[in-house]
Amino acid sequence: MPVELINPSGLPAPDVYRQVAVATGTRTVFVSGQVARTADGAPVGPGDLAAQTEQAYRNVATALEAVGATLHDVAKMTVYVVDLTPEKMGGFGEGAMRAAAALGQVTPAITLVGVTALGEPDLLVEVEATAVLP
Repeated sequence: MPVELINPSGLPAPDVYRQVAVATGTRTVFVSGQVARTADGAPVGPGDLAAQTEQAYRNVATALEAVGATLHDVAKMTVYVVDLTPEKMGGFGEGAMRAAAALGQVTPAITLVGVTALGEPDLLVEVEATAVLP
């Protein structure tokens, strides 16, 4: 595998992501921020952070599939959540877990960023990914 995910001793060892990703492949794939839209642009899960998170992860997986990659090739994700508060973590986690159940558990290095808004007013979450292929 071109990506090794680890939680080194001396750092917290979360279950839902890894602290370090070591990439040893030769091709790097950058996936633009994916949001809760179907292929034809229709909104998914208006007002529902869990539904939007799941769709954004599914869209990342679709983008990766187009270049012969899977979520298991992802070294790093950045997730932007509108008006992020501790109370919203449940909805985000639920959507991520539903996506993981359907697409395969993925625990890359991840950065979660609270933002005031995204590109369109109904969007609650956006997920971008960097993958490495052999």
